[in-house]
Amino acid sequence: MIKISVIFLIVVLLSACSIAPKSNSAIAIYDFGIQYVQPSTVIKNLPHAKTKSLLVTDIESAPGFDNHAIYYRLAYNNPTRSYTYASSRWAATPAILLSQQLRNKIVTKTSDLVIKDSSTAKSDYALHIELEEFTQVFDAIDSSHAVISMRASLVERQSHALLAQQSFSIKQNAATADAPGAVNALTTASDLLMNAIIDWLGHALQATNQSL
Repeated sequence: MIKISVIFLIVVLLSACSIAPKSNSAIAIYDFGIQYVQPSTVIKNLPHAKTKSLLVTDIESAPGFDNHAIYYRLAYNNPTRSYTYASSRWAATPAILLSQQLRNKIVTKTSDLVIKDSSTAKSDYALHIELEEFTQVFDAIDSSHAVISMRASLVERQSHALLAQQSFSIKQNAATADAPGAVNALTTASDLLMNAIIDWLGHALQATNQSL
């Protein structure tokens, strides 16, 4: 009788394991979606077009953003503390997603030759970007917005001279006070911020060429 009871218990446990959901099955994975970029004649016709190559280095992120978590802050409660959504995360780190987005936009919107890795080819200039903030901020329980802050630096490769530097920051209201709202707001904000960086980059390169 004891042997039969033990066998029955094992069968029940195995059955429970087979029907129990996996711990990560409920986690939602997000990225920036399919990016549709329209070519820009304003940047494309700058004097530096088709003559210079640009190394777009991987974006560096501040401590805390070098993972896949989606962060939010409660400004109405404790704005100095950050939280993460337990059941939602990015498909890659924000820095990786933003780096790919930036390179795609530069290639589409300009005539510059974009280089990803300094070991593959020589380049005239290098664009370095630091990600300082990439967060959803709650002003109230049911009201939030996305905040992205970056610092961009344009460097001449041969002389290592810093040619231009600019800080960028943007806010975008979130439609919903949850993880999907954070993702949508951060995606929209990143698209707008990348456009601003590319506009700045074009004018910085133009000013550099005119000074030569």
